[in-house]
Amino acid sequence: MTRDILEINNFIVLIEQSTAEQTIVETCGFEDSVLGMAFYGSGEVRLNICMDDYSHELHNTKGMAISFYGDAKTQFEHTVSPEQPLQCVCIVSTLKNLQKLPKLEQEIFQEHLGRLIKPLAPVVGGPGFYMTPEMQEAVDKIFNTTYQGTTRMMFLRSQVTELLSHFFAGLADKNTLERKNPDREKLYEAREILTNNLVTPPSLTELSKLIGLNSYKLKKNFKELFGVPVFKHLQNERLNKAHQLLRNGDTTIQEAAWGVGYESLSSFSNAFTKKFGFRPSEVIR
Repeated sequence: MTRDILEINNFIVLIEQSTAEQTIVETCGFEDSVLGMAFYGSGEVRLNICMDDYSHELHNTKGMAISFYGDAKTQFEHTVSPEQPLQCVCIVSTLKNLQKLPKLEQEIFQEHLGRLIKPLAPVVGGPGFYMTPEMQEAVDKIFNTTYQGTTRMMFLRSQVTELLSHFFAGLADKNTLERKNPDREKLYEAREILTNNLVTPPSLTELSKLIGLNSYKLKKNFKELFGVPVFKHLQNERLNKAHQLLRNGDTTIQEAAWGVGYESLSSFSNAFTKKFGFRPSEVIR
């Protein structure tokens, strides 16, 4: 993995790339407490943010934008798939440095990332969503520029500012969508039911009855709110849980498949490989 570390507009910017031929695990950390945003131009990556007994694990794929908070000495561990090269732009700031921003910019951070600015735990996951085309274009420009020296720094400064602007505009649109959706609490309930019943999930009809929402609204509004169809979310949760089981070394591949509701080992292996870019056996080596 290659990593450029730059200081731009009071932010620390990490520009990370990897084209490894095998799964790699890369860890980094910061001396101070930080608030961060990460933008994944490509790759299939698991990010584990951990400190002592606290941890927050995220699966990130091409096109994802995420936010987070971590106390001083927090470790950020990337597990990177070899078949899908990583391109990630991570923008972080200490809470003290946020106070050096212009007042209006501080208010934007407070409005959209308030729970990261006043965290209730050593590690906190913030809001995230799939990047807009404008955000993806800004990330692509960062990795494709051929500028060098001072010219490169000027260019990167403009792209980081653009990327942050698009990110906060995206959060505003996301929050507006949630406010306009009167069924959002029922949809969160549906997501919780699926997460808690990975092995024997309810059918769509059963899930509709459990939350008191008809099937059409459930399918339409679930995808609109969470970005994926109902049972695509279920599959993602199953595979994320299986990855965690295998990574912890608690189970065999067959046990992990059964433990998240897959009866066919081949179906599990194919779905796992398609999602993460590497086979289940590569996790437990």
